Amino acid sequence: MRAMRLERPGEPLRLVETDRPQPGAGQVLVRVSVCGVCRTDLHVVDGDLTGAALPIVPGHEVVGRVEALGAGVDAFAAGERVGIPWLGSTCGRCAFCASDRENLCDRARFTGYQIDGGYADYTLVDARYCFPIPGDASDEAVAPLLCAGLIGYRALRMAGEAPRLGLYGFGAAAHIVAQVAGFQGRRVFAFTRPGDTEAQRFARDFGADWAGGSDEPAPEPLDAALIFAPVGSLVPAALRAVDKGGRVVCAGIHMSDIPAFPYELLWEERSVMSVANLTRRDAIEFLALAPTIPVRTETVGFPLGEANEALRRLRDGELRGAAVLHVGADAVA
Repeated sequence: MRAMRLERPGEPLRLVETDRPQPGAGQVLVRVSVCGVCRTDLHVVDGDLTGAALPIVPGHEVVGRVEALGAGVDAFAAGERVGIPWLGSTCGRCAFCASDRENLCDRARFTGYQIDGGYADYTLVDARYCFPIPGDASDEAVAPLLCAGLIGYRALRMAGEAPRLGLYGFGAAAHIVAQVAGFQGRRVFAFTRPGDTEAQRFARDFGADWAGGSDEPAPEPLDAALIFAPVGSLVPAALRAVDKGGRVVCAGIHMSDIPAFPYELLWEERSVMSVANLTRRDAIEFLALAPTIPVRTETVGFPLGEANEALRRLRDGELRGAAVLHVGADAVA
């Protein structure tokens, strides 16, 4: 089979031919149709995230069909459409796993980071961390839901009720969250790179009540802010924008250093928190919710062999929405 493999951080992925894996006990072999290109992939490839099990096949927004089942797996049928997200396994026994916080498990392993992911014709997944994909949306449209959507959904839950919601960085995750927030009756305020009128237009197209640069003040106090851009200086900016008792949620797995800021920005019971990974509960809830809204995604398709170009365009901020690799011959936009 073909795979785009990372051998050393900071170097381009290599297209290689390798043996197709066989499912062991408890595993599912998935024939990949498409795989979304996530900013976390970029952090792995660029070496911002250390600890990758090199060489590694990136990709954790995987949509495909069940090709074969390992011993003991009876939850899926051959040919069934499934999705594979970032969380690939947990210990199931620690205090975090026992308290609905498996995303914090110290022994968690992640798809495209410690487990080969979806930039390949086939991939293996633990059956417990693989999910049926409901609805009739295309594979390409579904792919961004498996990380951008899931992390955005978890971040939105962490924000609480928050009727006035700020979104900092309007890309793959924010354009999904904006739709969920609108469905829930919230007002959305989008903050983009200063002067990026195209991104601001994109935000308004996906339901933002207001869109402007991150250097602009919010038109009115916010109840919560979600930060998707990996820019630490946005934390004090968001704290300035939220009202008393407001919450700032950092939704990325990597962020540049947060600069010092005066205590008065945190005063009056404002809070800052992070979202780490996701849980299976998040996946089950969100993948059921998305078709009912229905969530639509803006995507740009690339052949598997152009994964490096997709990553470059993401790195350079040239994408509107989410990049998706077309892997299988049956991948449909």
